[in-house]
Amino acid sequence: MVVVTFATTVVIARDLGPTGRGFYAVATTLGAIGVQFGNLGLHASNTYYVAKDRGLLPVLIGNTLAVVFVVCVVAALSGIGFAFWPKASPIHGTLLLLALASVPVGLAYMLTQGLLLGVNEVRAYNNIECGGKLLALMLICILAMIHGDTVELFFGATLLSVVLTFLWGLLRLRRVSTELPKLSLAAFRQSIGVGGRAYTIAFFGFLLLRVDLLMVKYMLGATEAGYYSISQLLAENTMMFPVVVGLLLFPKLSATKEKEEKVRLANKAVLVTAALMFPVVVIAALAAGPIISIAFGRNFLPAVAPFAWLMPGTYFLGIETVMVQLLNSEGFPSIIVAAWIVDTIINVALNFWAIPRYGITGASVVSSVCYFLMFLIVSAVVWKRNYARYPAAVFAPE
Repeated sequence: MVVVTFATTVVIARDLGPTGRGFYAVATTLGAIGVQFGNLGLHASNTYYVAKDRGLLPVLIGNTLAVVFVVCVVAALSGIGFAFWPKASPIHGTLLLLALASVPVGLAYMLTQGLLLGVNEVRAYNNIECGGKLLALMLICILAMIHGDTVELFFGATLLSVVLTFLWGLLRLRRVSTELPKLSLAAFRQSIGVGGRAYTIAFFGFLLLRVDLLMVKYMLGATEAGYYSISQLLAENTMMFPVVVGLLLFPKLSATKEKEEKVRLANKAVLVTAALMFPVVVIAALAAGPIISIAFGRNFLPAVAPFAWLMPGTYFLGIETVMVQLLNSEGFPSIIVAAWIVDTIINVALNFWAIPRYGITGASVVSSVCYFLMFLIVSAVVWKRNYARYPAAVFAPE
């Protein structure tokens, strides 16, 4: 899956160039922020509740489809708003319409995949993820070969692949429960109760990861945003392993009743992640120049320094992504919600100072510092709430 994602990035970057790649990345980021804003925490609460009781699956599917419909309406109204105030959007025209359309589509896909994880359909989840990425790569390669290489066509191909994989996931869920989807306001309110905190964490966490790209676009232009988007995407590829571990660990911990077993599982996952991530980030930072030059072309060499500066923070963020699942499985504590909000505010404030002075390298340094700060906060909370009560289990090999 990492190879497919990397190959897709290479094709898009080589065909569109730094400026086109910048517009593509900004459109993707706008759509993704819309997904994070519109999911209401259901991406986590759906997984949480269906892992505890599979009988809730028809209700959770029904509520998911209802939320997606509402988000469709909001996206349409947003398009009307941008038509009256075009300066409020960093992109315009067809690309803006596609970015808005990607919000309900991306939301439907995210919530469906979360339900698959909750019912322990891990193989189906992986097949759908890989299938969707392969389809997107195939469509983009076809467009590149027939010289249909515009930002709008590439983005549209990606959007089509997400639509098809959402339908695939929905059909797979129908095999788990043949009961028709139905709405339940009570279940929705319960989901929002847990999901509200998860929603805030996910939204501000995503802003911390992506808002600097929008700031680079506004302050430095599309070309610099194109360079920085490559740095970000490569950093995200190095994060693939801890993200997958976190996704699999969360429903497992949520379904585990014994506190000692939760601590043991989390301890083991953190140790494995820390050990495997370290050589990856070191090698990636040292080999960034040749990799970017060969894969994307020398036009993208300005992305090397920002990527290298992202690696220290990426390492600690990867560990945090796994470690925090222990807290999330207990109901998403308020202190973690507050930490993400504060860390995002710090990130934005520092970027207003760093980007005009140090460009995209300054944005990378700020991100690394904020990632490390989040790691320290989560480590302190986990230690106080869990490991300090079980000193024998603290980072001790079995």
